[in-house]
Amino acid sequence: MADRPHQDREVDLVIVGAGPAGLFAAYYGGFRGLRVAVIDSLPQPGGQVMAMYPEKPIHDIAGFPSVRGRDLIDGLMRQAAPFDPLYLLGQQATGLHRDVHGILTLTTSAGVRVTCRAVVLTAGVGTFSPRELPAGGSYEDRGLVYFVPRPDDLADQDVVIVGGGDSAVDWALLLDGVARSVTLVHRRARFRAHEHSVARMLASPSIEVLVDHEVMEATGTHMLESVRVADKRGNERRLKCQTLVAALGFVADLGPINEWGLELRDRHILVDTTMATSLPGVFAAGDVTEYPGKVRLIAVGFGEAATAVNNAMTLIDPEASLFPGHSTDQPC
Repeated sequence: MADRPHQDREVDLVIVGAGPAGLFAAYYGGFRGLRVAVIDSLPQPGGQVMAMYPEKPIHDIAGFPSVRGRDLIDGLMRQAAPFDPLYLLGQQATGLHRDVHGILTLTTSAGVRVTCRAVVLTAGVGTFSPRELPAGGSYEDRGLVYFVPRPDDLADQDVVIVGGGDSAVDWALLLDGVARSVTLVHRRARFRAHEHSVARMLASPSIEVLVDHEVMEATGTHMLESVRVADKRGNERRLKCQTLVAALGFVADLGPINEWGLELRDRHILVDTTMATSLPGVFAAGDVTEYPGKVRLIAVGFGEAATAVNNAMTLIDPEASLFPGHSTDQPC
């Protein structure tokens, strides 16, 4: 459904966040016969997957030995498409009001007001900004990047990646065989990344890994040309480098959602087993949620989205069954 800005809307269910969990919630809402709107501050669906690693292969989605981030989002969009969800993109959900009849009204940064009977928050980590690399800050847009949306753009380049988490190791593996050279620099000896990924990286003969090292300086006349690295004993090396990937993590902010009165813990929304939050009519799913035993995986978010939507369905229509029936029972 096309977005017509500055026009009030009325739907059954609003989903805040168009990442994988949000898009699956949009499908499930449509499957349950609900009119659904999806709000996201990014200009395109897909959340962090499309913004940060659309070409990265994802290996822990059930039924897919490997799927590119871009293809996963495309599949989720096509899955929801028959139910014609309303996408309000490039605008942030800023306000939430509940009247005496239980009707919820969300306002957006674009001035749109959307009324509904239930909300599912699938906001991931909220808005996110990269942690800066002080030594390379002056080379932003001249060789310093924070993620790699298109690996082929770095073909025949010398790439230095800084960091020890999943993103740093994954990008090293993704660029192996694409870039002319790949060097990963990590200031510690231990990695935070998944052990299997670290083992693959260390086994690659064409990825140089420098642990207990830091990037001290980036140099180049107009564009980045090299970086100077040093170990803890002060031994220095200069590496050719046309692209410096600062994979140091991101600072997350839930933004206006922080002011809605939700019960939060460490920037996450507390939910019960129905995915209900502390606010009546408001549910949550995906990485934004917190409960005992929480595991932050896309696959977990899919299950939480289905649980949230089905429980929201019984709130919207008290005569509806919590169990949706099997999708195989529905007409094609």
